[in-house]
Amino acid sequence: CVDSEFPLSSRFSLLSWMNFYSDPTYRMNFYSDPTYPPTMPSPSYKELEDQIDECMLADRFRMRHEIKKKKERGKLAGAVERSRRLVAERRSKIPEVTYPEALPVSKSAPELLKAIQDNQVVIVAGETGSGKTTQLPKICLEAGRGVFGLIGHTQPRRVAARTIAHRLAEELKVSVGDEVGFQVRFQDQSKPSSLIKVMTDGVLLAETQNDRFLERYDTIIIDEAHERSLNIDFLLGYLKRILPKRPDLRLIITSATIDVDRFSKHFSGAPVFEVSGRTYPVDVQYRPLEDTLSDDQDDLTIRAIINTLAEIDSMPKGDVLIFLPGEREIRETAREIKRKGSAGFEVLPLYSRQCCGNFADSTRGQVCD
Repeated sequence: CVDSEFPLSSRFSLLSWMNFYSDPTYRMNFYSDPTYPPTMPSPSYKELEDQIDECMLADRFRMRHEIKKKKERGKLAGAVERSRRLVAERRSKIPEVTYPEALPVSKSAPELLKAIQDNQVVIVAGETGSGKTTQLPKICLEAGRGVFGLIGHTQPRRVAARTIAHRLAEELKVSVGDEVGFQVRFQDQSKPSSLIKVMTDGVLLAETQNDRFLERYDTIIIDEAHERSLNIDFLLGYLKRILPKRPDLRLIITSATIDVDRFSKHFSGAPVFEVSGRTYPVDVQYRPLEDTLSDDQDDLTIRAIINTLAEIDSMPKGDVLIFLPGEREIRETAREIKRKGSAGFEVLPLYSRQCCGNFADSTRGQVCD
């Protein structure tokens, strides 16, 4: 219904739908008094400015631009409130963080947490097995990161990005795609409400085209930086340029114990934390390739692998990991092992183009190419 003297359209934006339909007194006052309900005063410039600091990082630049327009402050107040509610929702979704005692990095978690809070750039050098890849995002959560923006965690390979996302979700007891998501080429299993996003470094590099200052993120972890791929080098150079304009951004670079001083120097003397790895006794044995007149190096390598597997088959139960240059070599070697190798092995080819999946349990020894 519309009153000709006091039309609804002039004051309807001030009404609460619930009050209007459930409270007869509210409706009577509305139609009898053109000044009812009383108009709430617009927030002052100073109040809005303080509230913007409590909004999502991705909204702050636009809001600080709009606050200068006095006519837009009414609309801006609503946008600020929505953004603040989103921050509160993200804060309430942070899961309980625990660290596996068996991982060396767990002992350094308090020191790393303080370093992340006190420094814009932190470099973590750790050997394989230290746990830095899976535990650093959790340390960031405990440090209060991931509330105003995403914690971005990059990996050089797609398989690693998917696997780490599943491992993080398992340890945090959350679902993949919700609090912890991942994105690789042609597959995005993350949400705007995600706290942690694991991705390939190429995905993050592509995002710089539409998000120049990476304002969706409040923390970025560049993992395996010692590989120095073209994408990693581009990201390190790009991040160095935007860090002065993003004082709220935290950058964590993880590397094997190789050239960590060069990373520190590149980022103006950033602190370096070294984490020990888990070590196990290893026996190194060499087997010469067979003498042959064949010029086919691939065939020679495959036969050497099959001969070595025959020798391993007589040893106590265990698994075998074979590193090969690429997918073609992996497929060919797996096919020959199935044809000519021992029947006691289950062959599991593994390469980056495969979809993420769990290996079936088996009582037989496994050969992973």
